Amino acid sequence: MMILLSVILMLIALLHMLWGGGVWVPIRDEEALAKATVGAKGVTRMPGPIPCFLVALALIVVVGAIWLPDGLIRAIILWGAAAVFIGRGALAFTKFWRRMTPEEPFASNDRRFYGPLCLALGVGILFLVLRGA
Repeated sequence: MMILLSVILMLIALLHMLWGGGVWVPIRDEEALAKATVGAKGVTRMPGPIPCFLVALALIVVVGAIWLPDGLIRAIILWGAAAVFIGRGALAFTKFWRRMTPEEPFASNDRRFYGPLCLALGVGILFLVLRGA
């Protein structure tokens, strides 16, 4: 479980680092990528380097915490990460979020892939915290 969570989180961190550096993958067109990954109403550009790098850094911190021995710092980081991922995953299924992020293909992919992935990551991290491993 620790390896799987770490690999998925590091891949997501890598994507954010690439985006922060202006490398548009897996869609080479910035506007199309923004519509697929950001989804905000009228979005035409990807977020700038600072938000992308901050997300990548946060994900790397979570991966590091996964591998720390049990303790207060690890627990705080992982409880926080679980809450963020579960909250973000749940948002994918709300009318509020759909009004904020109506662009396609994000809107469809969010309910089909992004939201469930966030829920799975959150539950997986929560499982690690609760079992103390």
